[in-house]
Amino acid sequence: MNIEQLADIFTNKFGGSGYRTFFAPGRINLIGEHTDYNGGHVFPCAITFGTYALASKRTDRKIRMYSVNFPEIGVVEFDLDHLEYDLNHNWANYPKGMISYIKEAGYQIDSGLNVLFYGNIPNGAGLSSSASIELVTGVMLEGLFKLKVDRIDLVKLGQKVENQFIGVNSGIMDQFAVGMGKKNHGILLDCHTLKYEYAPIEMEDYRIVIMNTNKRRELADSKYNERRSECEKALKDLQKHVQINSLGSLSPDEFDRLQMEIKDPIHRKRAKHAVYENDRTIKALAALKQNDLEQFGQLINQSHISLRDDYEVTGKELDTIVEAAWNQEGVLGARMTGAGFGGCAIAIVEKDKVDAFIKEVGKIYEEKIGYKAEFYIVTAGEGAKEIHSKNISLGA
Repeated sequence: MNIEQLADIFTNKFGGSGYRTFFAPGRINLIGEHTDYNGGHVFPCAITFGTYALASKRTDRKIRMYSVNFPEIGVVEFDLDHLEYDLNHNWANYPKGMISYIKEAGYQIDSGLNVLFYGNIPNGAGLSSSASIELVTGVMLEGLFKLKVDRIDLVKLGQKVENQFIGVNSGIMDQFAVGMGKKNHGILLDCHTLKYEYAPIEMEDYRIVIMNTNKRRELADSKYNERRSECEKALKDLQKHVQINSLGSLSPDEFDRLQMEIKDPIHRKRAKHAVYENDRTIKALAALKQNDLEQFGQLINQSHISLRDDYEVTGKELDTIVEAAWNQEGVLGARMTGAGFGGCAIAIVEKDKVDAFIKEVGKIYEEKIGYKAEFYIVTAGEGAKEIHSKNISLGA
């Protein structure tokens, strides 16, 4: 799919050609998994896959939307004065929620829209296509209606859509990375205070390879709630002996000293991951600032081992693909990314070894699991923005 093809579809569906083009990326979390709800840090970056929106204003109050990714649903139509959730509107509830909440926040949207969406984020891979469509809608409304929305406020509105309009109880990391991404940088983010810091990802000789297990993350939601509850119970045990608000406020040394106060050995393992992973995430920032990719790679490997052994959220598919990656030449580190139980892993691979890496890891994975994995080479990209025809590339 290229921009000319999208333009043709836009004209075919809506007529006219006076559209503007907007983009919001997907995201990966480099390190810092299951730390956000434990008072710790995450370390995401925007990626070069994402969601494109071609949009123009209408003279009436109708909103007409079409997704190239869901052609069978056709054009979804609703009215600017009726923006409530509608199950029949399927994917279009994400942009509809964004329009609704931006209006509710007092911003002036005084006419309808024609919008064509196209996303090249693999579906179900856990790279945050929902935050991508929310934020591309946000920047599209900013651009078309000349709104001045503080970017952090836009990020918060995206999370509000997810939590309240769609009804998914997720944190703010996805929208933050998508909205605040910076080329060749990761973001160390405290999800509670929203304090953040950029770190350069100078990978001239290396590439980030996303490894999609192609196992849908069926268990992720139920196990997420279970892990969250286990960590809360561990925290309660510790609070009888030390004044802390979250597991993330403990250093590994403090945890080691106090860990036997956590009565249940399973809860103890979960808490250990939360504390040590937060420490690894802060160390990852320091490593990248010093351009110490070797250290960064080791921290990534340790993260996966902890997610496998202490947090137990990996599963056969993720372990198989990550262990295959560890055994390849030119790999600095590899780990699962996202909630776990399927979805994706990432590897940092020497650029000259990427082709051989993909071939070999793909072969091992298919032999052991019985179906193919998919691989994507990405770089850390920009956050949500308007783009102009001279620099549009729909590839990664």
